[in-house]
Amino acid sequence: MSELNILIVEGNNPKDSEVFINAAKASCSENFKNVVTELEPSSKITIINPANDNETKEALENMSQYDGIIFTGGAMRLNDMTDEIKKHINFAYNCFKYDNKILAICWGLQVCSTAAGGKVAPGRNGAHIGIATDVEINENGKNNPIYKNKKHRFNTPAFNFDEVIKLPKGATLLASDKVNNNMGVYFKSGNSEIWGLQYHPDYEYWQMINLSNARFDRMIANNHFKNEEKFKEHIDLIKSEEKNLDFVNKTHEIQNWLDIIKVS
Repeated sequence: MSELNILIVEGNNPKDSEVFINAAKASCSENFKNVVTELEPSSKITIINPANDNETKEALENMSQYDGIIFTGGAMRLNDMTDEIKKHINFAYNCFKYDNKILAICWGLQVCSTAAGGKVAPGRNGAHIGIATDVEINENGKNNPIYKNKKHRFNTPAFNFDEVIKLPKGATLLASDKVNNNMGVYFKSGNSEIWGLQYHPDYEYWQMINLSNARFDRMIANNHFKNEEKFKEHIDLIKSEEKNLDFVNKTHEIQNWLDIIKVS
């Protein structure tokens, strides 16, 4: 396969995208596009937003042309269940009707899990604010192609207040940490295979720091940090990890997924 044709599904509404563009210098979908094209420069990328009915209609009508689909992260909360969120879930459900290889990141994992019969709720052990530490790949994960060449225990950019508390039927747990049990999962739904990650191999720590700073007031108000001093200590932790972040190691999961769709 000389050229990969990939559909990227934006996880944010326009208002939240503005925050990401200001803080991370790109929307979630454009950021992911940048990573994919760095790994596979000849890739052809199409970006859609499920809130746009015309875009989803066209994507579904041309579903056979895509080699793989990426559902990105985003700032919405599943349990708000707005009409826009329902459109995200419905689009994922319709994607499952086709023979697709899907990579679902953070919000994308939550959307795809819900569409496949799983359940999402606020994190029971807290939230990942910019970083997840000591993510551990289990035996199933070690044998899954998504984690080829990945260290069995790692730190990674991550940002989520919710988690998948009930996996879709038949799902396989691949990785966990002390905050979220379901950090890496694999499942089939309809005719599709889905690899889901509750963290961000697509982001850098400087982006996570900027997003954290943009959400500072909200996180203090919601008691994620006791005070500004504790928040700054956490930012210092992320900064200390920044020097250890290597692009190749950080993006193994994305490269592995690209390798999967190359031979499918």
